[in-house]
Amino acid sequence: MSDARPTPTQLAALAPLAGLTPERLAELAELALVERAPRGSDPLRERQPGRALFLVQGELLLSFEGGGTVVVVGGTGEGCQALNRARPPIVRSKAITDVDLLALDDELLEVLATWDHAVKNDARFVNGAFALKNLKHGALAPLPAAHVEELLKRFERIQVARGEVVIREGDEGDYYYLVAAGRLQVERVVGGAKVLLAELKSGDAFGEEALVSEAKRNATVLALTAGELLRVRRHDFNELLREPLLRRLTFHEAVQKVGGGASWLDVRYPSEYQHDKLPGAINVPLAEVRNMFAVLDRSREYVAYCQSGRRSAAAAFLFAQRGFRIWLLEGGLKQAAERRPAGKKLW
Repeated sequence: MSDARPTPTQLAALAPLAGLTPERLAELAELALVERAPRGSDPLRERQPGRALFLVQGELLLSFEGGGTVVVVGGTGEGCQALNRARPPIVRSKAITDVDLLALDDELLEVLATWDHAVKNDARFVNGAFALKNLKHGALAPLPAAHVEELLKRFERIQVARGEVVIREGDEGDYYYLVAAGRLQVERVVGGAKVLLAELKSGDAFGEEALVSEAKRNATVLALTAGELLRVRRHDFNELLREPLLRRLTFHEAVQKVGGGASWLDVRYPSEYQHDKLPGAINVPLAEVRNMFAVLDRSREYVAYCQSGRRSAAAAFLFAQRGFRIWLLEGGLKQAAERRPAGKKLW
C-alpha cells in the first residue's frame, strides 16, 4: 500500500466529521493518511483495532457474517461510515478497483466530537492550545469530557509581554495556566544560581504543582516572547481538573495493584528514598517529573507515593496529564503507617 494525505474535502464527506470547521478539517488532513490498496486485494484484512476505516475512493465488495454482500463506493453512502463498525460484521472484502482507505484513531474521533460540541465553532478555541495535536497529546487531553464545556467558560485570557514574570518562586499558588501562544521559561534558584528547568510552548501547562500539593510556587515562569495565556482559579482547577485526574488508592489497594504488575513511584528526595523506600520502587523526585515523561514506560501502571501524599499528588497529576496510567497512594506513607495494625510492619 502507498500512503498520501487526504484533502479537507474528502474528510468533510465522512459522517463523523461533517460538522467540523474548515480549520479543523485542515488540521486533521495534516495528521491523517490515506492508504491505497490494489484491485483484487482484501484491504480490511488484519487491520489494527482501535481505528475506524473509511472508503474515500474506489469500489469495494463487502461480505458480511451470516451471508450477504454489498458494493460500497468511496465518498458516498456506506463509504462515509466506518466500514469496520458495520453490523453484521464484515468477514471479507475485495477491492473491485484500486481503493483509497482512511484510518482514523477512535480516540481522535472522540476528541474531535467532544471539543467540537464544547466550542461550538468558537474561533478562540481552534488554534494554539486548542490545536488538534494539543487536544490529543497536550495538557487538556485527559480532561473528562463532562468538564470540557464548563472549563472553557471559566478560562480567563491574559496577555503577557516579553520578559514579564507570570509566577514567582516562593509565591502562593492561585492560578493554573495554559499557554495559548508564545514561549515561556521555567527557572529555579539552586545554591544561589538560576537553573533553567524547561521551556514552554503553545499547549503546555504550568502552575499545577503548587495547587495540587498545596505548597508555595517552586519555580519562576517568565515570558520569552509576547504571548497569550489562559488561566483558571484554584477552586475551578480543583473541581474540574485536579480531582478528575487523581485516582486514589488505600495502602491495601495499592499493594494489590503493585502485586498485579504496577510499579511503585517514590517522588521524594533521594535521601528519603534510600532511607525507607518500598520494595522495587523507582525514585523520581517531584522536581524531575517533567524530565521523565520520555523515559518511563507508558505501557506500565504506577502508584505514586511520598511521605504525606502532597508531593505524590502533584507528581500523579503531572503524569496523568501526559496520559500515564498512574494512581495515588492516599495519605502517603505516613497515613499507611498510622493505620497498620499494632506490631505489624508496613511492608
